[in-house]
Amino acid sequence: MTDTHIDSAKGRLKEAAGVLSGNRQLKHEGRVDQAKGSVKGAVDRIANALVGHKADQKQD
Repeated sequence: MTDTHIDSAKGRLKEAAGVLSGNRQLKHEGRVDQAKGSVKGAVDRIANALVGHKADQKQD
């Protein structure tokens, strides 16, 4: 499990706990953690695409 999955799972748990307890702060923190996981995932995909593209060019 990567950091992106951990952040997303932690965020879902925090958000659910916030909803169940009526704690707006905890709910907000959960949404922030989920967003952080999404951003990390997007950055990882971009980095992998760039590294893969450069590797393809070196083989020519």
